[in-house]
Amino acid sequence: MPGVGPLPDERPALRRCVAGDLDEFANSYWGSRALLSHGPDLPAPYDDLFTLEAADELLSRRGLRSPFLRIAKNGAVVGDGQFTGSGGVGADIADQVRDDKVAALFASGHTVVLQALHRTWPALVDFATELSAEAGHPVQINAYITPAESQGFSAHYDVHDVFVLQVAGEKHWTVHEPVHVDPLRNQPWTDHSRAVAAAARDQAPVVDEVLRPGDALYVPRGFLHSAKALGGVSAHLTVGLHTLTRYLLVQELAALAADQAALRSALPLGFDPGDPAQLAEVLPEVAELFVRSIQSATPDAVAARLRRRTWSGNRPAPLPPLAHAASIASLAVGTTVRLRAGLRCRVVPGDPVVLQLPDRTITFPAATAPALAELCSGTDCKVGNLPSLDDADQLVLVRRLLTEAVLTTTTP
Repeated sequence: MPGVGPLPDERPALRRCVAGDLDEFANSYWGSRALLSHGPDLPAPYDDLFTLEAADELLSRRGLRSPFLRIAKNGAVVGDGQFTGSGGVGADIADQVRDDKVAALFASGHTVVLQALHRTWPALVDFATELSAEAGHPVQINAYITPAESQGFSAHYDVHDVFVLQVAGEKHWTVHEPVHVDPLRNQPWTDHSRAVAAAARDQAPVVDEVLRPGDALYVPRGFLHSAKALGGVSAHLTVGLHTLTRYLLVQELAALAADQAALRSALPLGFDPGDPAQLAEVLPEVAELFVRSIQSATPDAVAARLRRRTWSGNRPAPLPPLAHAASIASLAVGTTVRLRAGLRCRVVPGDPVVLQLPDRTITFPAATAPALAELCSGTDCKVGNLPSLDDADQLVLVRRLLTEAVLTTTTP
């Protein structure tokens, strides 16, 4: 994989996951090697992001439903019915988490997995938004809380890259080289379960360490890993980066081939797709047409498809609807606004100017181009100071962008 340009140290979310030089991590470790970073070499421990008390609050007071919780022991996942039930009068949805049932399972050695914390716990919502913007890949966050001397999952691999952030207690991690390099999302470890078990049993690990609070471990997708809690309750965050791959470009190039009428034509009547001899009669022509389609594809066409597919992978920063509506109503010259954190966008100059967003495009008059570029730069901007527009036009532009949830107002 070719190297990438330097990564500035001011990427604070990534810096909390990786000690040392970020440029070296990008070029020497990303996607290819595991890396253990010790707490003293990182900016701070992780108790501002998550704690055991936070786990208790989610499990007992937040009305979680079963998609947000898994429970497992020694690799076996417990059925939802063993820890869910009705929430009582006025909240009788039957798949709500039952704190008493979770308590009993945890006491008997089961691991609790709080899923999608990037949607349910405020500090991790913000952290995931920031890390996704810095890394360029969608982020999900789960928490694993394991009783003493217990193991939730046996050796396996993930189909996304992972940062393990140790929050509480100690956990012994073992990491092995892949048996299937760079797996795609439709290539789970269960497809190679025998090879995974054999490698975990017979091969020397590349990481065999105890993680303590504040430590971080990077595990690229495909690397085998397992963990066991030691003397007390252990909790760690699994920060998963859903890696965008070169195969994603292949998929979009194939999708663009649907624009070619010759590739949409029907195969012969009575054709047997399972017969190699019949395939041999049509495959060379189809391959040639496909190659022509790929060679004629433009970066603009591929980028348009990739924007729709990837830019929505992480939601931007939360938008409080009532407060946001109030900020639109009170907009005035002197109001400070900023691009909504985590929102992917691109300004395309022209007449009209086009603002590309994850799910739509918006057009503006050409005269707004300098102001629009400044507003979408990610820096604080004050209405009245934007270039090339008078105050009235600045108010119109900013109000439109606030209404479209592109901008937010900042606290004075």
